[in-house]
Amino acid sequence: MKLLQLILVGLIVVSLAACNTVNGFGKDVEKAGEVIQKGSGK
Repeated sequence: MKLLQLILVGLIVVSLAACNTVNGFGKDVEKAGEVIQKGSGK
C-alpha cells in the first residue's frame, strides 16, 4: 500500500512539473484522480 501511494505521489509531481497552463493543470489533476480511483478498486 505504501508503494502504491509513493508511486501516485511521484506521478502527481511529474504531472505538475509537465503542465504549462492552468488548463493543463486541470487535466493533470483529473488524470491523477482517475489513477487514484482505479488504485482504490472503485
